[in-house]
Amino acid sequence: MSSKPAPQLRRPVLGELKHHRPVSAGFVYQSCHGRLTIPGVCTDSVFTANDLADEGEIGRGAFGFVNRMLHIPTGSVMAVKRMRSTLNESEQTKTLKDLDVVMHSSNCPFIVRFYGALFEEGDCWICMEMMATSLDKFYKFVYRYLLSRIPEGILAKIAVATIAALDYLKVELKVIHRDVKPSNILIDRKGNIKLCDFGISGELVDSIAKSHDVGCKPYMAPERIHPNLSVNGYDIRSDVWSFGITMVELATGEFPYPAWNSVFEQLTCVLNGDPPCLPERLSSFSRLHLSESTTTVSEVDTKLESGGLDGSSESDFSSEFRDFVSQCLQKDVRSRPKYHTLMMAPTWTQIS
Repeated sequence: MSSKPAPQLRRPVLGELKHHRPVSAGFVYQSCHGRLTIPGVCTDSVFTANDLADEGEIGRGAFGFVNRMLHIPTGSVMAVKRMRSTLNESEQTKTLKDLDVVMHSSNCPFIVRFYGALFEEGDCWICMEMMATSLDKFYKFVYRYLLSRIPEGILAKIAVATIAALDYLKVELKVIHRDVKPSNILIDRKGNIKLCDFGISGELVDSIAKSHDVGCKPYMAPERIHPNLSVNGYDIRSDVWSFGITMVELATGEFPYPAWNSVFEQLTCVLNGDPPCLPERLSSFSRLHLSESTTTVSEVDTKLESGGLDGSSESDFSSEFRDFVSQCLQKDVRSRPKYHTLMMAPTWTQIS
């Protein structure tokens, strides 16, 4: 496969990238084209498309495709996002914004890592750390096929990693994620948890973000779905709400709200109804919501009797963990904690 020669310009190293935000396709070409850095394996190594063996597609989107690829010289596996040259302006902006964040987050162990980039036949190949799966796929497998649940200790580790990543974005990059949900949190085979997908993240000006038309609506905080509640903008506490919804979903195996048929129905439910919370007895809660396509009530009973599902008092969540999640789901944004407050909660200190 042919590749374009890189221009003869001095290229900044990752530590200097903060002086060049935001990134553009031209900047990526000048600073990263044909250079690969894999922690503990290689640093600033020259590579081409011929050094990569395609092991198959693992995802796709409006931007293009994601393939699992092997870097032959080092034996390292990576995820390669192939951004098409024909990408429309909106999707290109999202992809570059995502790249902007990961290129500047090499010091955060809880954000998916950027390895390098190539420009191949006009397309941009973005080489990233390979993770095993997203948490939405993970929890559905655990609940629907294993007929089990995610233990509180693991949920707490997910919470610590996610909040640490969000806090890094705020403190170091002055960025708010705006799309926190299970599909944007990844896990690898060693159990490491990492935040990803920063395509609709926004820059904070005096800790405030303005635009309301971005993000996944089911996870949006009350102040974001009702603009009158945030006429002067919103802050990181809107991501805290999305994080709280995510934790309830992971803990129970169900999105905590019923399906909405309209934005008005969502608005009414979120603004007028009680906020979601963790149930005291997960075993009975899960019994009602296990997928009918994968199990029956009698099969659940058998699993409970044999220990396949937690049916004892151990299935209860601790009061500390329930309180931790409840704080995140305060409808009044003024009562909802920011990251530094969550980092002082008992759940945080016990795990970290």
